[in-house]
Amino acid sequence: MNNGGNGNENSNKPGTFTLLKSVSRFKAGGKGCGKKVTTNNDGNNQSVNGSQTKQKKKRRMDDGKLNPKTVEMLRKKTKFSKDEIEGLIKIYRKLVSSCQITSKALAASSSAIAKPHASIEGIDRVIFRELLHSTFDIVTEEVIMERIFCIWDKAHEGLPIRLEGWVVGLSVFLRGSLLEKAAYCFRVYDLNADGFLTKDEMFTLLRNCLIKQPQDEDPDEGVRDLVEIILKKFDVDKDGKVSFEDYTTTVTEEPLLIEAFGQCLPNENATASFFTTLLG
Repeated sequence: MNNGGNGNENSNKPGTFTLLKSVSRFKAGGKGCGKKVTTNNDGNNQSVNGSQTKQKKKRRMDDGKLNPKTVEMLRKKTKFSKDEIEGLIKIYRKLVSSCQITSKALAASSSAIAKPHASIEGIDRVIFRELLHSTFDIVTEEVIMERIFCIWDKAHEGLPIRLEGWVVGLSVFLRGSLLEKAAYCFRVYDLNADGFLTKDEMFTLLRNCLIKQPQDEDPDEGVRDLVEIILKKFDVDKDGKVSFEDYTTTVTEEPLLIEAFGQCLPNENATASFFTTLLG
């Protein structure tokens, strides 16, 4: 049961986000440009500035290279080929660059104090959520979009997504086995990360999936009824909540129920289109 909904409020924002309409735009992006070093009439200063400029250029060239050890490490940890990983690393760098541009723009237009992790390199939640929407057609509840971001990078939950977390997360998201995807979906749905899906969590996840009629005395009654129906389906051990074992047992028997509590996986067309663009 995939929820439609109002989960992504950022999809219509102008500016940086228009770059995210296609992954190909990231791959085709131009090289970063450094600022020109201004010299003066002093010969020593010219020499120092020239040396600094060469060093900066060298660093930029080094940054542009893909570390073979990193590529091989990610290849072993994922279900991607070497070429696919190299493409994903390039996209990651473009996304991080967009995050940095957005952060600088926000800092310039606001006097608000930045969050402690604002300077950590990675893909932030705004860019990541827009990518999910624009590239993978994820249109779901706000709470689910936030949970996808928070659990994506297991090593840094809730923080900007690092390179390894980005690639490993995509491996499950795009090429994971049924059980791997089930584990990912369960973590998304487990809102308080206690290892169980309770009635309250199910209600939160499903409350906007039904059309409420104005004449309904209790508009949430239908949602509560739906929660009871789904609970009976998933609660294998009949303890009033859904454990990970309950969830995987049910999903293994009926794979179509993997997104019963809301969309958090891409459809086949979006996945195929992504790989076509990645290797194009």
